Amino acid sequence: MKESEYPLSVPIKKLPPNSRGQVRYRFVVDVGIDPATGRRKQLTRTFATLKEAKAEYARITNRREEGTFVPPNQINVNEWLDQWLAMKAEDLEETTIYNYRVTLDRVRGRLGRIRLQELTEEDVENWMHWALKHGRVRGDKAGTPLGVTSVEMSLARLKDALNRAVTRRLVTMNVAQHVTIPRRARKEERKKKQEVKPWNVQEIQTFIHGVRTERLYAALLLSLMGLRPAEVCGLRWEDVDLEAATITIANTRTMMGNRYVVEKDTKSLAGERDLPLPAPVLAALKSFRALQAKEKLVLGEAYSDSGYVVVHETGEAFTIKQLRRRAYRLMEILELRRVRLYDARSSCLTYLANKGVPDHILARWAGHTNVKTTKKWYVKPDVEDLRGAATTWDGLHGAATEGQA
Repeated sequence: MKESEYPLSVPIKKLPPNSRGQVRYRFVVDVGIDPATGRRKQLTRTFATLKEAKAEYARITNRREEGTFVPPNQINVNEWLDQWLAMKAEDLEETTIYNYRVTLDRVRGRLGRIRLQELTEEDVENWMHWALKHGRVRGDKAGTPLGVTSVEMSLARLKDALNRAVTRRLVTMNVAQHVTIPRRARKEERKKKQEVKPWNVQEIQTFIHGVRTERLYAALLLSLMGLRPAEVCGLRWEDVDLEAATITIANTRTMMGNRYVVEKDTKSLAGERDLPLPAPVLAALKSFRALQAKEKLVLGEAYSDSGYVVVHETGEAFTIKQLRRRAYRLMEILELRRVRLYDARSSCLTYLANKGVPDHILARWAGHTNVKTTKKWYVKPDVEDLRGAATTWDGLHGAATEGQA
């Protein structure tokens, strides 16, 4: 079929020759409805040959009918990440969105200016390999390697954002979907990185005996009960029933970027829970309550009656940063291994698991919906915890028979 015989039912127009004498072919096609205005959206495409115009027109109309057509747009990766974070902010807590922003900032520098529709799997892979070598950026200069976990978190958030872009028909596919951290990189990091193990029973008992006279003794025992630092700092006296020997975990005080305090409810619905107080913790809380009453009497109007359990002598609530620093200082004084205050949670849950606490009770104590989470991330038996298994194995060996050495 000659170009002049092309069916008029297909809206491809032959344009007059331009100043260079070139003939071009153009069509305008409906590509959907603009949800913001309710008006139809149209796409104009121009090609040097009729063959190219026909092929593109067929591709667009076929995909439009299938519901898979993605109109061209100029949005870049940075712009889409901003939009995606704004959408996520409606469902996620402020601290979570802050962490998402920090995580995605690692991606923006090298991928942010690329048009979203031009982003390729190779681009994402190149970023990943670069981040594993130089991702800890200092100003405009590449720095030291980012840890595998950090890169993996950034990659996961990027995949989430691109999945939403596919749903919004901004791109046809998630080019990051099959990008994964190389196994070799994981192995190399495991060789170099020394894992800090939570305290064992002996270390915990040394710490407890060493801080009996510490003003924050009750707060430290709450940490050793398995509460998150944010739960310890967020505990209010109204959540404590000294008569019934129970506490209600319903409020947390955390920090964003170690800069300012964010007060909110528990991390999840399962995190909101009632816990019985062990006798030593109950006694410590009663003593702390009495001490605070004396401190309030001394300061009078200067006392800040915040209502929190873990407070300074002035009544002002502790931040998790302040509580953490105090705990580290006590570890140093007692010449104990420095571990994260959060790891007291693992020590507690490992001990309870080793002592046969049922799974459903263990999960409830930890504030988890599923005990699999508790056991995967917080139950970390050490070699001494396995000693009982070694003793049990003796039965497999059996008694020595006569004639055996």
